[in-house]
Amino acid sequence: MNPTEITPSLHKPEVLQEQFIPDHVFLYVTGGAINCYDGSKSYTFRSGEYCLVRKNRLARYSSAKGNEQFEKIFFCFEEEYLRNFQEKHKLRIEEFNSTDTFVKLAPTGLIPDFIRSLKAYSDSTGKIDKKFEDVKYEELLIILLHHQPELAGLFFDYGKPEKINLEEFMNRNFKFNVRIERFAYLTGRSLSAFKRDFKAIFNQTPNHWLVQKRLQEAYFLMEKEDKKASEIYLDLGFEDLSHFSFAFKKLFGLRPTELALKKKSC
Repeated sequence: MNPTEITPSLHKPEVLQEQFIPDHVFLYVTGGAINCYDGSKSYTFRSGEYCLVRKNRLARYSSAKGNEQFEKIFFCFEEEYLRNFQEKHKLRIEEFNSTDTFVKLAPTGLIPDFIRSLKAYSDSTGKIDKKFEDVKYEELLIILLHHQPELAGLFFDYGKPEKINLEEFMNRNFKFNVRIERFAYLTGRSLSAFKRDFKAIFNQTPNHWLVQKRLQEAYFLMEKEDKKASEIYLDLGFEDLSHFSFAFKKLFGLRPTELALKKKSC
């Protein structure tokens, strides 16, 4: 299993991260606040709040503005561990209806008590001692399933993403800066099938379409909502501001700064 982290993270308030989530994650906020976005919905979790983050989803998150540094504790539940747990405890699977990426959990005093107990089993870096890791994972999972039995329908669903509407998915998630292979997997396709279907729908390659779509969104945000390139390039899936400016000029014939000056002169 992945190590449990109970040390501060996202040290800079404006740092934005995004990723593909391969395993279910339990997240507990111990300080500050975090803003999360999954392509459809936004979520905010503050100190003392907790949630489950579903596997096979895309997510973007940043620490909320404020004086208190964001700190977290998280547990990653890999499929092999969950299968072994299910076999050991012979659990009945109940239907789980929520489709949210960030699943808010019903409050219970057992969770804060569990979080406080971790300190005794952790080293100076905030990692749980290997001798106790499996025990604490099992304890947490028992607490969650005891308090909300329907979570079994989330934890013990081992299905892979099914084939879905590719056009709808890409128009909702084009801002996420992940590999084409991830997009293919999340739409229930092999890479070759994804590229073939993508070409049939958009009449472009995925990489070309993604850059163009992101730049068109950037143009709209700067022209209609007075956004600056420095404010939006990360949100739109670009890793470097200079690369964003170069691609913007290649498509539109002027740099973002030139667009801003053009607007002012009108």
